[in-house]
Amino acid sequence: MIQILLIDDQDLIRRGMKALLKSDAELQVVGEGKNGIEAIALVKTLQPDVVLMDVRMPEMDGVAATREICQLFPKVKVLIMTTFDDREYITQALRFGAAGYLLKDTPFEELTQAIRLVHKGYMQLSPGLATKLLAPEPPSQVPSEFKKLTPREQEILKLIAKGANNREIADTLFISEKTVRNNITNIFSQLGLRDRTQAAIWMNNHLDFA
Repeated sequence: MIQILLIDDQDLIRRGMKALLKSDAELQVVGEGKNGIEAIALVKTLQPDVVLMDVRMPEMDGVAATREICQLFPKVKVLIMTTFDDREYITQALRFGAAGYLLKDTPFEELTQAIRLVHKGYMQLSPGLATKLLAPEPPSQVPSEFKKLTPREQEILKLIAKGANNREIADTLFISEKTVRNNITNIFSQLGLRDRTQAAIWMNNHLDFA
């Protein structure tokens, strides 16, 4: 039996997904969480086979959680399940170790098949996403360190460089100040920075963020 952890900030989505998965005798939902922080804690406690992970969530998004889970628990497979087909989300999730990226309009039969294949070690992508990934990108001068940040962390770093405080960042991105603080901690850790001044200097030296 494949043990599954559901991570989505919408309670209705989790309930519906759990009810559907119960109809498959080979799949078992062992836990649920509503953000990336809960996902990491639950993976540590429950040791599921597969994590069905949403992308945009409060406190910690699914891309950042995928990065942590794949580093700390390499045997656990993370399958992204979201409504967002942004190229940046897809490429970063896969770069950080996600075993697949599906959209929420995926038919149930295809979802259960994807879970089984991911569990066996195969990569799974929703139709059309591979084409999006293979399309040529315009030349980029973005440093590799910046690319290692999640899309939300990149947005926050740009706003820090423009002088925005935590409240202004939270209002701009429609997230909580706690989420902003958590992301800033991750940004500083990833880039080896001590404070906001260093962050602004780093951005000015490496990127045109206007």
